[in-house]
Amino acid sequence: MIPKITTGKSGTRRLIAYLYGPGKHNEHTDQHMIASWNGFAPDPRAGSHHTIAQLARQLDQPLALRGDLAPATTVWHCSLRAAPQDRTLTDEEWADIARRVVAATGIAPEGDLEACRWVAIRHADDHIYIAATLVRQDGRIARRTYDYKQAQATCRQIETDYGLRRLNPGDGTAAKRPTSKEHFKAHRQGQTRTSREVLRTRVRQAVTAAANEAEFFAVLDRMGVLVTTRVAPSGDLLGYTVALPGDVNAKGQPVTFAGSTLAPDLSLPRIRERLAATDTTAPAAATAAPAATPKRHRPNPWHQATAATDRIPHLLTHTGDDAAAQAHLAALGEALDSLPALTPPTIATELQHAATAFERATRSRIRAEHHQARALRTAVKTILRTPAPADDSALAMFLDAALLAVIAARHWHHIRHHRQQEAAARQALTHLHTAYTRAAAAPIAALAQHRPPQDAARRYIHHLRQALPEHAEQILTDPAWPALQAALAQAENAGHTPGELLNRIVRLRSLDDVRSPAHVLIWRIHRLAHRPAPSARALAAHARSIHNRNSATPATALAQPAPQSPQGARRPAR
Repeated sequence: MIPKITTGKSGTRRLIAYLYGPGKHNEHTDQHMIASWNGFAPDPRAGSHHTIAQLARQLDQPLALRGDLAPATTVWHCSLRAAPQDRTLTDEEWADIARRVVAATGIAPEGDLEACRWVAIRHADDHIYIAATLVRQDGRIARRTYDYKQAQATCRQIETDYGLRRLNPGDGTAAKRPTSKEHFKAHRQGQTRTSREVLRTRVRQAVTAAANEAEFFAVLDRMGVLVTTRVAPSGDLLGYTVALPGDVNAKGQPVTFAGSTLAPDLSLPRIRERLAATDTTAPAAATAAPAATPKRHRPNPWHQATAATDRIPHLLTHTGDDAAAQAHLAALGEALDSLPALTPPTIATELQHAATAFERATRSRIRAEHHQARALRTAVKTILRTPAPADDSALAMFLDAALLAVIAARHWHHIRHHRQQEAAARQALTHLHTAYTRAAAAPIAALAQHRPPQDAARRYIHHLRQALPEHAEQILTDPAWPALQAALAQAENAGHTPGELLNRIVRLRSLDDVRSPAHVLIWRIHRLAHRPAPSARALAAHARSIHNRNSATPATALAQPAPQSPQGARRPAR
């Protein structure tokens, strides 16, 4: 059940007239009162001899007694809406819910006979409205400290008591929802998203693409966003507002939104923190280096972004550094924001849904140390400045790593009781998996056409059984096994040793929590194989290191603590 509270100046009669009226789109039906402060307030429903003016006068009577001492804010309005899948509540049930909400919010505490006057009106099956005046009957002004927070807590208990859909409790870091007026306006204009939602997406994408503050505003301008800045007398920039061209109010003025009203992390100070945590030299070098640097020596930004994303699960589950973890979740959200502009429409739609869902999982009460995620953020900005890859392999490789990172994010939020963020990560996974499946289909099929000879395939099977005995049978029966053979053959042709490459991948990260180990191996081999093969001297040194560790005395071996997972629980499989 979702409560929404608004307040305003004296306008009780206008509010009551709207609640008993047909609505802006004739959506109000059977308008009637279900509860009131005294149980017998006049109900101006259809067929009644009571009038709207009569009810408004009774509600405003305590306000009139204060005369010139009346407060500036006099009207309190709360809507309560059940979820679409909830059963239809009776008038008596809605009346009980209304009484519990006005009691919890300080409008009418239980047993307080001198509290504010209020009425609850129903004109639809799934919601009610509560209208109240903020002057108590004893002439004092109502004390409603944290009324919205109290209403939320009460609704969570009401959901349990009435068997309704239970919503996840928030922590105050969610972006503000579009108002009903914004939804109606978007519907009239034939838009599927409100201006607030469109602007939030564009501002997030601009932050992802920009290397500094000036470029952030330049990117917004190229996106067609109208930007107005607020400047101090000293000339310092204090803030900004954004609007969409053609989106105007009744006076013909642009409907503007401050960055902080789009989302808590889109205020100018928070954007500056994220921009400062970027290596501004790397994106600039990406546009200048291609002509002067041999291709084989250029760092691949897709590989860099994938490598940084590949490290996120370990960071979230083993380091215990929450500030760094929160920074990487924010950077991963920025990466997802950037992908729709780089992909075909069939994939871009799912990626946009994934980015929109995961946006909620990028914020919590934990303050991020954004410099900790510099590598991922810088790689993404470099990707946006370089030509798109010739095929979908780079995208599929990154999405494979992103899936594991989002699974880890879901688990990280779960153990910290971030219910809304956990649900957002779960929702993002659905869209992200669909996008990965579409992106990986063509490159996996192309790889499978280059299967190695039978003798090489037998060697790869041997290496696979040696490196991953617990996953070997699953991999060998996976439809992607031919593509994995081809990836190993390409790596071997580039100078890598297949057995050592597989062992190296296993050492980097366990495959226990993935749905398709074969797919994960393909993309890790694809990425690692693009690095220079280790020299004979490096391989010999590594072999000596392993031999020395295996030759350790029993006492030494016993003195070394066994690695343990601090969380004590495995994540669910992708």
